Amino acid sequence: MPDITSTERRAIGATIRKEVLGTSHTQRNADPHLFDAVFLEFTEDFCWGNIWSRPGLTRSTRSMLNLAMLASLGRWHEFEVHTRGAVNNGVTEEEIAEVLLQAGVYAGIPVAAEALRRAKAVVLELKAKANA
Repeated sequence: MPDITSTERRAIGATIRKEVLGTSHTQRNADPHLFDAVFLEFTEDFCWGNIWSRPGLTRSTRSMLNLAMLASLGRWHEFEVHTRGAVNNGVTEEEIAEVLLQAGVYAGIPVAAEALRRAKAVVLELKAKANA
């Protein structure tokens, strides 16, 4: 990525974050707590603006990697957030299932079981909202 300022990188990151996670997840609090504000600045700059903006992987590939890593680490809240992001990035239910089975082989069957349960709940929730 060409030399850009941290402010520019955060703006790029905010756009990518909104495109991946959706407007409802990324709506900003008018008066955020200091902890929320510094964490958002950090993630929009480093994570979204620096890593997600790189050309080496597609967004769907990045989403699938996130699902495998977050499931393996048992970070269930972020796993659910990124399951929504994966769907937004065009990752299919079949691909999500395959990623989670792959994670289960290396991280353990309980990880796959929990991840599949949570992914199913998220996908069904998204389908219900789309049909409402």
